[in-house]
Amino acid sequence: MIGKRNPRKESRVKSPPKIVYLTAGAAGMYCGSCLRDNALADGLSRLGWDVTLLPLYTPIRVDEEDRSVDQVFFGGINVFLQQKIPLFRHLPAFLDRWLDHPALIRRVASRAVSVSAKELGSMTLSMVKGESGYQRKEVSRLVRWIQEVAQPDLICLSNLLVGGAIPALKRELGVPVLVTLQGDDVFLDELVEPWKSKVLTEMRRLAGEADGFVTFSDFYRGHMSELLEVPEEKFHLTPLGVTVSGFDAVREARQGRKPGQVIGYFARLAPEKGFDLAVGAFIELAAKYPEARFHAGGWLSEKDRAFYEEQIARLAAAGLQDRFRHVEAPDGEAKMEFLKEIDIFTVPTRFHEPKGLYLLEAMACGLPCVVPSRGAFPEMIEASGGGLLCEPEDPADLARRLGELLEDPAAATRLGEAGRAWVEAENDRARMAEATADVFARYLAV
Repeated sequence: MIGKRNPRKESRVKSPPKIVYLTAGAAGMYCGSCLRDNALADGLSRLGWDVTLLPLYTPIRVDEEDRSVDQVFFGGINVFLQQKIPLFRHLPAFLDRWLDHPALIRRVASRAVSVSAKELGSMTLSMVKGESGYQRKEVSRLVRWIQEVAQPDLICLSNLLVGGAIPALKRELGVPVLVTLQGDDVFLDELVEPWKSKVLTEMRRLAGEADGFVTFSDFYRGHMSELLEVPEEKFHLTPLGVTVSGFDAVREARQGRKPGQVIGYFARLAPEKGFDLAVGAFIELAAKYPEARFHAGGWLSEKDRAFYEEQIARLAAAGLQDRFRHVEAPDGEAKMEFLKEIDIFTVPTRFHEPKGLYLLEAMACGLPCVVPSRGAFPEMIEASGGGLLCEPEDPADLARRLGELLEDPAAATRLGEAGRAWVEAENDRARMAEATADVFARYLAV
């Protein structure tokens, strides 16, 4: 039996406050949520907070110093086996530790793993059920480790889909539990029925247990408040943040050369990110702008490789293969080189983008941006003046807006500089950490 500990009933919260932040690894992929969570942990640490960044499913992959502990809970291999084979729900602890070893998970995650829609739905449902699901042993292990080793004053989760342990955490530790919402609905929309409805029901139950939520846009706050049936008063809006100075070299390199006509896309090479829409827009632009080029960088998963090859075939059929460049899964240094070479940035997502970290990074480089009028994008473009909006899922309108910037390089430069100024003033990493620390402090003061 785990003994309960309630820091709020002790004499007072320790200084510095101790925070456990649970972040979900993305199977070896560079993931915007992992990058943001890692940056927040670093920023809070610089403010004097004691932060433990704890990976779930797989180790995280980031393009700077990894601030997470070298340990994984709810290891992806173990979770899958416990879902499929009852025997694995009763393994001794030493075998669990072997299955959850970060090196083993990295090795398996580097290979293509196909999971059916039914398996994905049933496993997600089991995970959000927590102590009532097949992975109840993992809930107990996580709670025990946090209680005995980390001993936090507050816990924050990267998303609600990893929130199956929330009831146990609150019951056994007695500390505030917050949830950052940064794409839960996007994953939910990928599930098929009846799993989607069942998972949503469990998510609403967990949302009622959480003390509060963090989001990055008014749009997403309202959207998730309605979806989860949680009052907006429980939501706290904080800025997304990047290390602006880290993009100075890109900005300076771009300022040191004549404006060109390279359109850049940097995100997962996947249908939901709209890579095919960007390809379609470039094909439409290519005849009118013979100097235009299209560069694409980002993660390409095995499940999306056939889709990617279809887009390359489209470019080849249009005779544009020599005007296209692809950089797959670049590291931090390669990403900076990629950004130096482009003149306009676009990621025409099909879903309602909850955060848009890649848009902030492009703006930090002084790049003008063209993005769809949906999700968090309209707020970001209106606040920054750093780009143009196009109609969602409309490659012709995307081409029209990109063409406006190709026609007027001076206007494109003005937009880029406006975006850079906004990110410097409102979305630096230090500002993100300070705003998040203010939210945490409210709960620690109760």
